[in-house]
Amino acid sequence: MLKVGLTGGIGAGKSEVSRLLVECGAVLIDADRIAREVVAPGTPGLAAVVEAFGEEILAGDGNLDRPRLGSIVFADPEKLAALNSIVHPLVGARSRELEETAAEDAVVVHDVPLLTENGLAPLYDLVIVVDAAPETQLDRLVRRRGMSEEDARARMAAQASREQRREIADIVIDNDVPLEELERRVKDVWAELVRRSQVSRQSPQE
Repeated sequence: MLKVGLTGGIGAGKSEVSRLLVECGAVLIDADRIAREVVAPGTPGLAAVVEAFGEEILAGDGNLDRPRLGSIVFADPEKLAALNSIVHPLVGARSRELEETAAEDAVVVHDVPLLTENGLAPLYDLVIVVDAAPETQLDRLVRRRGMSEEDARARMAAQASREQRREIADIVIDNDVPLEELERRVKDVWAELVRRSQVSRQSPQE
């Protein structure tokens, strides 16, 4: 099994890259999706978040009001750290469970937005960083996701810098490009992942 950490700043296009890798044959473990699961209604995770931040972060249907919680934590590093201390251990445990169900020869891609910030690079055989210029990220967040420029800049500022992400990267995918070019680049990366996976399986026998 080849364990790959995939990360990138908000708006860099990491989700698109993970989708393309799945099309190539990767097994995807999506930390964001798991993060939603572990704070679903009725879970201990949601109860802990409500205890820390109050009932006002719940929507009328009992689900977590993510935009409201986001506006609270992304403006306050201490509150963001408090939220992460609740959610990240739960996400980590569930990720390990899913990884254990993958085939021995699988290329398992862990899509982890805060991989750099949480010092998780050593957990993976290699790290892929999806990179885009800050102005590209800002444009995508405002134009495609409908964020205000202020909210988008706050979320970008709450993450690691572009330089910090690139420092931990074994492979960088530049996503300041049209989709067709991104698809070609991801296929090239997939070929390299398959090669490394084969080498890692052979090495114990040498």
